Amino acid sequence: MGTGIEESLLEQGPDAFLLLTADGTIAFVNSAAERLFGYPREQLLGVGHNILLSEDERGGFLRVFGRLGRGSAAGRRPFAAAGRRRDGSELPLEITCSLVTVDGGPAMAVAVRDGSHREDTDSGRRLAVSLLDATLETTADGIVVVSNDGQITGVNDQYLKMWGMPPELIAAEDPTALVTFISRQLANPDYFLQKVAELHTDRVKQSHDVLEFKDGRSVELYSRPQKVADVIVGRIWNFRDITTRQRAQDQARRAMEELAEQTDKLKELAFQDPLTGLANRMLFNDRAAAALLTPGPVHVLLLDLDDFKEVNDVLGHHAGDQMLVEVSRRLQNCVGPHGTVARLGGDEFVVLLVDCNDSDAVAQRVVAALNAPVSIEGTLMRPGLSLGVASRGPGTMTSSELLRQADLAMYAAKEAGKNCYVHFRPEMLAALLERTQLTAGLRRAVELGQITVHYQPVVSTEQLEVVQFEALARWQWEGQLMPPDQFIQTAERSGLIREIGAEVLRRSCTELQPWLAEDPRRTLAVNVSGVQLQHPDFAERVLDIAAWSGVDPHQLVLEVTESVFFDAQCHVITQLVTLRGAGIRVALDDFGTGYSSLGRLQELPVDVVKIDKSFVSMLRTGTEKLPILTSMIHMARSLGLKVTAEGIETPEQARYLMDHGCDALQGYLFSRPQPESRRELGIRSSLAAIAALEGVPLPV
Repeated sequence: MGTGIEESLLEQGPDAFLLLTADGTIAFVNSAAERLFGYPREQLLGVGHNILLSEDERGGFLRVFGRLGRGSAAGRRPFAAAGRRRDGSELPLEITCSLVTVDGGPAMAVAVRDGSHREDTDSGRRLAVSLLDATLETTADGIVVVSNDGQITGVNDQYLKMWGMPPELIAAEDPTALVTFISRQLANPDYFLQKVAELHTDRVKQSHDVLEFKDGRSVELYSRPQKVADVIVGRIWNFRDITTRQRAQDQARRAMEELAEQTDKLKELAFQDPLTGLANRMLFNDRAAAALLTPGPVHVLLLDLDDFKEVNDVLGHHAGDQMLVEVSRRLQNCVGPHGTVARLGGDEFVVLLVDCNDSDAVAQRVVAALNAPVSIEGTLMRPGLSLGVASRGPGTMTSSELLRQADLAMYAAKEAGKNCYVHFRPEMLAALLERTQLTAGLRRAVELGQITVHYQPVVSTEQLEVVQFEALARWQWEGQLMPPDQFIQTAERSGLIREIGAEVLRRSCTELQPWLAEDPRRTLAVNVSGVQLQHPDFAERVLDIAAWSGVDPHQLVLEVTESVFFDAQCHVITQLVTLRGAGIRVALDDFGTGYSSLGRLQELPVDVVKIDKSFVSMLRTGTEKLPILTSMIHMARSLGLKVTAEGIETPEQARYLMDHGCDALQGYLFSRPQPESRRELGIRSSLAAIAALEGVPLPV
C-alpha cells in the first residue's frame, strides 16, 4: 500500500476494507475491519482470508471471489456472505470486490459491510445456497454452472483440477473458451462439440455421455438444466472421473471373458473324449437321460472292438490310437448328426439314437463299416466288433438300465461269433443272474475245497502204454459234476482261476506222485490259464508245489493255449522260460484254432504241440487226405517238438494219427476222465484199446 491521503481515507472509512494478494493472503486491513471481526491488525496481516469466513461460506466465497476478482461485470455487484468473528460468532456480510494492481502484481480490494441491518426475507434460500456451496466443494465431481446468458455462475476446485485449467481461462468468463480447452484433450473432440451445441439449443434436454481423454482417462458427463422456481436459468455440467472404475470394469470384463473361455475348455474336457473328440460317458449319460424324458423311441448301440489288444501289442499304442480315431470317424458317418456317438473308454463305444424307427439299419451300417480294412502305418487291419442293441420298452427306464441291457446284448454277440449285432432279450437278464449265482457258488466251492480232479490217460504210440495223465478240474454243483469248460471262463472272469489252478496242481501232484515215481518217463499234464500267467510269482508257485509234493519238475507238463502269447504285458515268455529252465515242459494246447502260424512255432517256448480235436474229428474212415493236419504233425516234428492228438474216439482216427507220426494219443477211445479212485480203471481201458488197435491179446 502506498501512503498519503488514500491510506488515510481507507483507515478512517466506515466500512471494513481488506487487501488480498493473489493467493488470498491478507495484506492490509483498516480499523473498521478490526472492529467488525474483533481481531487486532497484527493477527490478520499475513494470514489467509478464510479466517474471516464461516465454514459454510468458505468454499462458496472463494468461488465467487475468484470470479469477481477476474474483473467481470458481475464482480462489481455486492453479494452476501457469512463472516466469522474472533469469538467464533457468525455475522451476515455484504461484500464488494474489485481487482487492483499493487507493486506490479494483481490484488483484490474487498469492501465489507455488516449486513445484519438487512432483513433476510428468505432464510431458506440462504440455507440452500450454503448447502449447495458446501456440496460443490466437497464432491469429487468437477462442476461448472453456466447461466442462460453465458455467464459462469459456479465452478468448483475439482473442475479446475480435472481439466488443468489456468486461472486466466476462468477469469475470461468465456464458456466457448472452456469448451475449446476441454475438446483439445479428448480423443473424439467433434462428438463433444456436437453434444455441447445440441444442449445449448435444447435447454430442457438432459444428457449422459462418457468422454475419453487422449491420455487414457475416462470421464462421465452429466448435463441437466438449472432451475429456480421451475424456471430454467442455466445449465449444470457435471464431470466425473471414472478412469479407475472403467479400468476395474475392463479388468473384470476381461477376467469374465477369460473365465468363460476356461469354462468352455473345462466343459470340453469334462464332456469330450480327448483322443477322438467324441462325447464321453458323462455327456452320453446326460443326453440319454434327456432322451428318455421324450415320448419317441430311444435305442442304445454298445460295441467294442474284438482283438483290439493285438493291434497295440503288434504295432504299438500309437497305431491303436489311430485305429480308435478311424473307428470314431466311421461311427459318426454311420449315425449322422441326429445321434450321439460316445467313447466310454478303451475300445468301447456307444451310440444313442433318438426318434429313430430303424435301429437295425444303423446297426447294419456300423457292422459293415467297421468290417472294412483300415490301413495303419502301412499295415491293413480289419477291426472286428461285437455290437449289442437295446431299445426302450414300455415301462420306465433309466439310461444306466438301457446301457446295461446293451452290454448284455453285446456279450451275446461275442458268443454268437463276433462281427455281428444282437438285440437285447429279457432272458439275457436271467443268464446274467445265472452267471452271478455261478460265480458265487464257485467262490464258495474254492473256499470249502470242493474243487476235485479227474484224470484222462494219454497213450504213447511208441511204448503203447499210458505215459501221462492230464489233470482236469471238476466241480460238484447243485448235484451235477461240472466239467471245466462250464466254469473256467467264470473262474477267469472272477479271478478265482488262480486259486483253482493252484489247487488242481497241488492235488494232482499229491495224488499222482507215487505213480510218477515208478517211472521217470511218466508225466503229469496240467492246464494253465493266461490269467494265472499274468501273476509274476506264477513260476515260483509251480516250483514250490512240485518241491512240496516230491514231484520231479521234469515230469510236469503245463498246457497253455496260443492266445497267452499275444499278451505282451504279462511276461508270459519270461515265466515259461523260467519253468522250462527248471525242467518243466510246456505244451501248446488246441493248436490250429488260434492265431499262430506253423512258422511261428519255432519262436514259442514250447516242447509239445496238442492238435485240437476239431481237426481229428474230420477223420471218418482213416482214408481221407488232410494236408493241413499232416502238415501240422510233420512241421512240429521237424522242429523237434512232440505231437499229441486229442479227442480221439474211433480206431480209424487213432490208426491214421499213428501212421502219420503222432507221438501220443488222447480221447474217449482210450478212457474218459476218471477220479483218482478209478484211475486204474482208466489205465486198463486204455490198454484194452491199444491191444485192439494192435490186434494183440490184452496184457494180463
